[in-house]
Amino acid sequence: MHHLTTPAPSFKSLLPSPPRHAPFLPNPRLLSLPPLPYSPSAAAGHSIHSFGLTSRDTDLSSSSAHCSTSLRNDAAVSHGKLRSFGPKVVDVATLGNLCVDIVLNVPELPPRQRDARLAYMERLSASPPDKRFWEAGGNCNVVIAAARLGLHCATIGHIGGEIYGQFLLDVLRDERIRMVEMTEDGDAVDTSSAAYETLLCWVLVDPLQRHGFCSRADFREDPAFSWMSKLSGPAKMAISQSKILFCNGYGFDEFSPGVVVSALDYAIEVGTSVFFDPGPRGRSLSNGTVEEQHALRQLLKMSDVLLLTSDEAESLTGIGDPVLAGQELLRNGVRTKWVIVKMGSKGSILVTASTISCAPAFKVDVMDTVGCGDSFVAAVAFGYIHNLPFVNTLAIANAVGAATAMGCGAGRHVATLERVIDILRESNIQEDDAFWKELLVRNVKTDHEVTFLSNMALNGSSNSPSHATLRNVVSELLPKLESARLEGKLAC
Repeated sequence: MHHLTTPAPSFKSLLPSPPRHAPFLPNPRLLSLPPLPYSPSAAAGHSIHSFGLTSRDTDLSSSSAHCSTSLRNDAAVSHGKLRSFGPKVVDVATLGNLCVDIVLNVPELPPRQRDARLAYMERLSASPPDKRFWEAGGNCNVVIAAARLGLHCATIGHIGGEIYGQFLLDVLRDERIRMVEMTEDGDAVDTSSAAYETLLCWVLVDPLQRHGFCSRADFREDPAFSWMSKLSGPAKMAISQSKILFCNGYGFDEFSPGVVVSALDYAIEVGTSVFFDPGPRGRSLSNGTVEEQHALRQLLKMSDVLLLTSDEAESLTGIGDPVLAGQELLRNGVRTKWVIVKMGSKGSILVTASTISCAPAFKVDVMDTVGCGDSFVAAVAFGYIHNLPFVNTLAIANAVGAATAMGCGAGRHVATLERVIDILRESNIQEDDAFWKELLVRNVKTDHEVTFLSNMALNGSSNSPSHATLRNVVSELLPKLESARLEGKLAC
């Protein structure tokens, strides 16, 4: 499987799409296309304003029953999960990385020279392409996937007032996701400036199905929204009322390192768990400005959950073994509780201070891997919030990522709940015995409890891992997902 990713801010052409019926797991970044039938649960009577958030669109709802139970967690949860200093009425909020993808077939990808690429993009931007080529991108993938799992979601960032911004707001509203603006009415901002416009990402596909990404952020040395110097009041309110704040490396394309760190610090102050996925930007941030390097170190040390591909984990630690790399990130962390390593078609690993959990990928017919890593994050948040066993969290995350891979692009094409349930019921996992045996043999002789998702039931010993049977894991997950589906139907 090919990872369709591109390090920002540089433009990169990508490899062809993977073969069909390939075993699949997470893969980070954007792309996208048309709508889905399912909306997350919401019952009338609790508008966004009752939560104290300001929104660009109004009359979004939340389930009062949900708020009275799982949204109020006043005590720390076992093995270092949720901490809350007040009611948390939002499950997942994302910071920045909001954009509209324009997905176009082109005869050839843009030239590599900077000036030629800029001229190429300006020709594309001269007039808006047909709306059927537009899609919500970036962190919209995360919140749409999370909302379809029944989680209450918000996006914190900036969207301009032009046609692209209105499109993005409409998509978020249709998915019952709140948009919280990073600026306030009193801020001195030139709203007519191009720097205030919604960020566009041109997703270009050549006849060989190679992908390329470019946006105006590629041609700037400073962040796209460099005029933003602080968190707004509404943004702080949203963070304080969220259980999880998700940040990724692409947020640095929009906000200064100081703004990102201030969001991290404020989340810690108000007891909101922080998820961080450095993505391909981790490498450039680690070699970036002093401020970028400091921000990256803070996020790696102070986040509750880190999510990385095996290549990204090796890049940041210098350690090729994904388990050992995860353990190194844990040791270097101050608040880090989970490190999740995504290993493409092999599966995923979740490492804590005392456990190692492994889950192979599901086999599916792969159409497009773009957006799979984002939807994987959403499912990890689901497991974290619902206090699922670690291996169950990996199983549902693998299934959600696989369900997204079966669609054409991300945005409104990320995993549907129905498709996730079907994948779990089919329980067709890729058990690469040689790969997992080699990996686990290297790490099982530790003090860690090792659990492996398998079709077989085997008891662990000092020299072998415990096997969590897929049948049992699926039987525990399905009632939760069926409940989310029922709530969604009642809310429609």
